[in-house]
This record gives sequence, structure tokens and C-alpha cells, in this order.
Amino acid sequence: MGRLSYDTAETLVFDPVAANRAATRAALYSLGFRRIEIATNLKSFADSIHRNPPDLAFCEAQGAGEELCQIIQDIRQGATAPNPFVVIIVTAWDKSTSLVTRVINSGADDLLLRPFSTAQLAQRIETHIERRKGFVVTSEYVGPDRRKDASRPSNVELFEPPNSLKMKAKERLTSERVMLRLDAELRAARELLNGEKLRRDAFQISVLWRLMQDHIPGMASYEAELRKIALLARGIVRRCRETALDDAVDWCESIVAAVEGLQAGVDRNASMHLLGQASLNLNHIVHGEKPHTEILKEVDAVVALIRARLQADTAQAS
Repeated sequence: MGRLSYDTAETLVFDPVAANRAATRAALYSLGFRRIEIATNLKSFADSIHRNPPDLAFCEAQGAGEELCQIIQDIRQGATAPNPFVVIIVTAWDKSTSLVTRVINSGADDLLLRPFSTAQLAQRIETHIERRKGFVVTSEYVGPDRRKDASRPSNVELFEPPNSLKMKAKERLTSERVMLRLDAELRAARELLNGEKLRRDAFQISVLWRLMQDHIPGMASYEAELRKIALLARGIVRRCRETALDDAVDWCESIVAAVEGLQAGVDRNASMHLLGQASLNLNHIVHGEKPHTEILKEVDAVVALIRARLQADTAQAS
């Protein structure tokens, strides 16, 4: 393997503590990084990612873990950055299970615990150049594949995310060639991400519609599922407008109208019927005109598994 060269790689370091920032910057500089931007707060970090996405981002979780992790997942979802696939390494002093879980669920590539050596840093960066994990898209998560048991069956497909850090550090492409190649790969990857998110979010709406038939208005789960459906529908509208799926937008608006009717207590039967029809029609569009009967069969299979799991959890608790 040829020596990695980091002199043209753009790096962003977020850390509110000056001593930590200085230590990270010094370690990166010793490895050959020269284009290092500093962010001292979360807002400037998020603004920098949106304005000029780096090839590599370091962000400190201490004191802002929950908010930082939400920003990272927003980036991965493609909602707040032109490049959702930036290599992101989270740093932290805290090694608690709760923080590790939040970072894993954020879609970050890695968690590096402080204090770390320059050799450790070099090894982690090299890993994300040479052996970066494939990305997955689900209704709740976009990011590196976190399955512990690769042999377990799954319908989630992996894809290789664009990696401008690898283009610069290993392949040593010129800035012009990186720009051209990254632009082409980002267009393809964003199209894949948007299509998969549309299909999974639309399917999730239908699953929630079916589950709501078990719940009584006023229950916490009922209200939470209504909010989740409206949130999913509005997210689908944004993605559909990017891909000119106007018919899907119309059905999303019907879904939101049905949710508002249910929240206001207006004719539950009519609102539930509208919600069901709109969700099935939405799935029909985003799943390549798959028949309603086939969609409903797949939805009911998932709902049956969820109900069985809930019943087992209830029985175990009692």
C-alpha cells in the first residue's frame, strides 16, 4: 500500500475546549493534514458542514452528546448538508454505554476515546480510507452498517458511500478531478438514499396506520404515532419535491390532513379510511406501482411480528 497523503484533505474539528482543539489539531498536523478548520460551537460546526463539507470531520461529544448526535443523523439523512457521506469521527472522554449507543445510532463512522495517541488516530483514519463500512438506509437511520452478526438475514442493502478523503489521501487525485468525481458519485448516492428513504418511510406510515387500529384515542402511543406519521409524511414531501414526484406529494398532503382530523377528533372512521387509502397509494407510487394487495400483505406481515413481540414483552413483564 502506498503512503497516504493528507496535505490536500479538508478537515473540520469541532471542540468547545481549547486544549482539546489544540491537541487534536497538533495530532492531525503531525500526520500531514494542513487544511484544518476549527469550530468552537455546534452552530459553527453545522454551518461549516453545510457551507463547505470537509473530507473528514472530528467532533467532541462531551457536554453536547445528544444535540451533536442529532446533527450528525440530520447530515446523514441529507437534510442539512450537500454531502451526507463525510467521514465523521466523534471524540469523547466519556465511555458510558449511553453515549456509545447515541454515537452508534447517530451514523458517525467512529468513536475515538480520549486521551488518544497520534498512532491511534492514524490507524482510525486509515481504516476509514481503506476499509470504510458500507452504509445502510432504514426508516430511522442512515449511516455505517452496525449489525454485529453479519450472518443474520436482513433486507437492508449496503452501498459504498462516496469518500473524498480516500480520493485525496490514497488515490491522490487533483482537486479538479475530486470535484468532478465526487459530484457524480454524490448525485448517484443521493438518488439511492432518497429512493430508499421514500420507500421505507412510506412503508412505515402504512405500518403505523395498521398499528393505530389497536390503539384508543387519548393513549400516549396513539398520539405519538400520529405525530410520527405526520413527521414522516412531511419528510417524504421534501424528498418528493427534489425528485418531481408530484402525485406522491398529493397523497402525503392527504395523510397529513387525515392525521390532523384524528388529532382534532373529527370522524375517526373517515379519517382512518383516508389515512389508509392515502398511505397505500403513496406506497404504490414509490414502490414502482406495486399492487395494493401486495403492499398490504407485506405491511400486515410486519405488523404481525410487531404485535407478537409486544405480546411477548407484556407476558415477560407480568
